[in-house]
Amino acid sequence: MRFIDAHIHLSDPEYASKISEIVEEARRSSVIALVSNSMNLETSLRSLRLAEEHSGLVYAALGIHPWNIKDLANNELEQTLNLITQQRTRPDKVVAVGEIGLDPQHAKKRELKESQLRVFQEMLRAAEKASLPVIVHSRWTAPRIFGILPSYNLRAVLFHWFSSPIELLPQLVERGYYISEGPPSVFSPRIREIIEETPITSLLTETDGPVRYWGQPFKDKTTTPAFIPRVVQAIAEIKKMNEAEVAEQVLNNFTNFFKVSPRPSASDKRHGEMQHKYHDRINVNENRN
Repeated sequence: MRFIDAHIHLSDPEYASKISEIVEEARRSSVIALVSNSMNLETSLRSLRLAEEHSGLVYAALGIHPWNIKDLANNELEQTLNLITQQRTRPDKVVAVGEIGLDPQHAKKRELKESQLRVFQEMLRAAEKASLPVIVHSRWTAPRIFGILPSYNLRAVLFHWFSSPIELLPQLVERGYYISEGPPSVFSPRIREIIEETPITSLLTETDGPVRYWGQPFKDKTTTPAFIPRVVQAIAEIKKMNEAEVAEQVLNNFTNFFKVSPRPSASDKRHGEMQHKYHDRINVNENRN
């Protein structure tokens, strides 16, 4: 089986000293594509660098997260918009504008609310201009964002870690939007209900690392793409499907959404061949006994 992590903050400082380890662990877990989402200009540049260093495995999403609006430096918005425009001709590296959106918990004052909305709108315009999908943060704001999106000619929209309101799901699906879910699919009744109500053709898998989770079996563990096979297992349980079918459909969804076709690297293929040979030897020995 082949897996994907459509939303991880690989450019987060918490991961800085662990990139090689995380990449290797992803490959060992058959995770063949990671989308490194950004929070600001600095992490956008870092995501781009990671996509260059780990070509074919890591892809970059560039943008300004609603949590970071209050900390924007002079010209940071303009520089981030310029970066998105400059990189739009590199579809093998930059696959989306994200993570962007609205979050009232980080904009309690009127001026911050206005700034958050303005930055979100600028990011949507940049995605429209660059013909890139958007990855949306919609905590407590999904209905409002849903009302804003039609004003833009967007190639595709992903509501990452969508949690509410569940009543909005049919309209999201009808518009052709995608939803990504992660480790809470194993232990959260709310997320499991959302997965049950969402067509498998509209689902992607994610970790949202380095976010840490409160539920088992992830509690107190550093979040890595190695969590993804367990997420696929949970989706298969909820959907009453075969795990391999879920993994393949999610991979197809990833390709349709981001317009990239991730393939295992030569080293990944050699690793897989070695595993097959190893298992073949075991089977031969068992047959001799």
